[in-house]
Amino acid sequence: MAGPFATTVMHLSTGSVETVTDLTAGCEQFLTDASGGRDGLLSVFAPHTTAGIAVIETGAGTEEDLLSTLHHLLPADDRWCHASHAHDRPGHGRDHVVPALVPPHATFPVVAGRLAIGSWQSICLVDTNPANSERQVRLSFLG
Repeated sequence: MAGPFATTVMHLSTGSVETVTDLTAGCEQFLTDASGGRDGLLSVFAPHTTAGIAVIETGAGTEEDLLSTLHHLLPADDRWCHASHAHDRPGHGRDHVVPALVPPHATFPVVAGRLAIGSWQSICLVDTNPANSERQVRLSFLG
């Protein structure tokens, strides 16, 4: 039987454009291996200053809507104090504000070893910094 605490790190390559990456299947696989069928909590954490964790419906255009909304709220231009010249693209400072709106963490209930989320909910990594395409997401189960 699995112990009361388990953790792993998912390694992702998000590519050269802003992305919303569905992590739900990876979370479910981790729970199959780690939960021992127990109730508990799943913590999902992205240790990056330019990425966050969102719970959204995927596959119906919501990913593009979310990225568009972030662009509307946080335009990629020269208004940001955080220097963008080191990253060779204007507006990189906005990427560092994204985690204030899309936090880098979320916690989910686990019932009988399975995610207890809504039918249309998916757990996603929101990455607005294509200059850093190698990402990690830490999954931790406490049960």
